[in-house]
Amino acid sequence: MKTNMITQEKPPIQVEHLDMAYGGMIVQKDINFSVKKSEILVIMGDSGCGKSTLMRHMVGLKKPAAGDIFYNNEPFWNGSLTQRENRMRHFGVMYQSGALWSSMTLAENISLPLQEYTALTDKQMKEVASLKLSLVGLAGYEDFYPSEISGGMCKRAGIARAIALDPEVIFFDEPSAGLDPISSKRLDDLILALRDGLGATIIVVTHELASIFAIADNSIFLDAERKTLIANAPPKELLQHSTDEKIQRFLTRGEKGVQQP
Repeated sequence: MKTNMITQEKPPIQVEHLDMAYGGMIVQKDINFSVKKSEILVIMGDSGCGKSTLMRHMVGLKKPAAGDIFYNNEPFWNGSLTQRENRMRHFGVMYQSGALWSSMTLAENISLPLQEYTALTDKQMKEVASLKLSLVGLAGYEDFYPSEISGGMCKRAGIARAIALDPEVIFFDEPSAGLDPISSKRLDDLILALRDGLGATIIVVTHELASIFAIADNSIFLDAERKTLIANAPPKELLQHSTDEKIQRFLTRGEKGVQQP
């Protein structure tokens, strides 16, 4: 007699017992959470809690003091360098400033990862760059330089470069920083569209409440004083049910009775 065994698939991203430190100074310790496929996870917390540091660990820019991150059940830091480099090719990263090369056109900026990791011809790379720019609402801006467009457009161009290689995971570091509310809303809508259109898993570091409630499927909250993760749930659930004063203060900006959508 055969028995059908149903095995639960593990999330594609698992952070296990992660310690983050600079020299002998512990930033965060024993961080544990997972991210589901095509989920948008927001990393929250007050300034100095280690949000961007955690992202640096996840994208391969800083080695943890302890613990590891597993992508599709494979250890990221405790595996081989070749495995780690191969995994990083499946990441797309949009940095806070956009991090575009000012001496290159938008199309040339987007072509950089294509030159590094593909065998596409110059014509094919131009076609891909045009496609990616159109996906972020910048069709026709291929030959513009970063100095010739607005800050919000630079952010979108940075996203176009981040998705040049059709990544499985896209990381955003404070994507709405410095933007007006309308531009910030457009960027939120773009992040949601990328998740839905590409099926990518998205990690966002942000302190912008409107963005947090608009895009997050799930969230984690890092506490600088306790130096660990103190909450892991959708932001709206935390707002409604968390009894932690720090979390409530963060999600309401200290104003009692504030209601979020």
